[in-house]
Amino acid sequence: MRAVDLIAKKRDGGTLTSAEIAWLITGYVTGDIPDYQMSAWAMAVVLRGMDDRETADLTMAMARSGDMLDLHDLVPLTVDKHSTGGVGDKTTLLLAPMVAAVGLPVAKMSGRGLGFSGGTVDKLESIPGLRTNLSAEEFRRLVREVGLVVAAQSGDLAPADKKLYALRDVTATVESIPLIAASVMSKKLAAGADCIVLDVKYGSGAFMHTLTDARTLARTMVAIGSHAGRRVSAILSSMQQPLGFAIGNALEVREAIGALRGGGPADLVELCMTLGSQLVQMAKLRPCAESARALLREALDSGAAWATFTQMIAAQGGDLAFVENPDRLPTAPAQIVLPAPRSGYVATIDGQTLGLVCNTLGGGRARKTDSIDHRVGLVLAAKVGDWVAEGAPLLSIHAANSEDAQGVAPRLLSAYIIADEPVTAPALIEEIVTVS
Repeated sequence: MRAVDLIAKKRDGGTLTSAEIAWLITGYVTGDIPDYQMSAWAMAVVLRGMDDRETADLTMAMARSGDMLDLHDLVPLTVDKHSTGGVGDKTTLLLAPMVAAVGLPVAKMSGRGLGFSGGTVDKLESIPGLRTNLSAEEFRRLVREVGLVVAAQSGDLAPADKKLYALRDVTATVESIPLIAASVMSKKLAAGADCIVLDVKYGSGAFMHTLTDARTLARTMVAIGSHAGRRVSAILSSMQQPLGFAIGNALEVREAIGALRGGGPADLVELCMTLGSQLVQMAKLRPCAESARALLREALDSGAAWATFTQMIAAQGGDLAFVENPDRLPTAPAQIVLPAPRSGYVATIDGQTLGLVCNTLGGGRARKTDSIDHRVGLVLAAKVGDWVAEGAPLLSIHAANSEDAQGVAPRLLSAYIIADEPVTAPALIEEIVTVS
């Protein structure tokens, strides 16, 4: 086989065989197929798509490209969650401790920032000393000792996806349902989770802009997981505006800490309750959504989720002084308020624009080798449906210097539409997708 032939076959609308997909993925992991050829193939997939069989084959090839963790010698079952990505999405930081606190071990591999969406690993690394690059042995030990681990992808776990994930980020090949589904599910299958809940986002601040595409992606991933013998469900959630108020790594950690300690934005807490209740039910810990939510609410209100979070941070080397006093987390030296240009109701917020501005400030990557500035980002003062007076704050810009902050202000203003008449905020949860 030759990579160029497989690129051409997919470019021309052909269907790759199982053997061809396995050969392509193996060659990419070993270095026999270079980045430039894999980029061309990924672009062909973006343009031509893959059928269900190709997508399942790609998922399993990437999952089997490295170690497949089996954690059943440590715990009876593990649970996991994955978000398809959105602006201000810090759900893992709240959800994982909540679920672990009720007795469901969470063994999670997370990614770094992809496109305009921040990554959980980048956010956690805002905490000084915290390590996310863990060996398989460390990963297993923390599952056993803490019941909660959030790690970057190990080189031994789904290495094909780790390479392709970084490549897609910088080659405009993120927005592809087969590539997203295979990326998400290969990590979940390789990490050994028994119960998986997927947060599939749609709207301007998500990679899936339409509900139709999000539903297709959700059904694809649920089918892949079910075929592999896992319990999987998916939540279709709105990213028609950012989740919560904070956008940016350290800023989002602060907001998640606030939620764990009894505050936090209502939409963030509600989404985590919905996702968590699915995991509790799939694990057969509670029989219905109402009792599952009550269990999770108790974990949050009692401080058990917060205690589990701090235990995880300490176990992964993080300095608890920065968690217990989040004002000590990295802070941008320039903080400038962006005022509303007129009075009225916030009608729309273009989350993608806000996410891209955060990247421009240094909070994301243009190339896979770029470093990021954990300090920078945005904090919303008003969300869709809120009334604002002319000159009142729309958001605050957290930047490395005032010049950077002033430079992005016009782009931020373009992300807002302010209307004269009242506006209803979009619903947060659209649908729950389960095995049909």
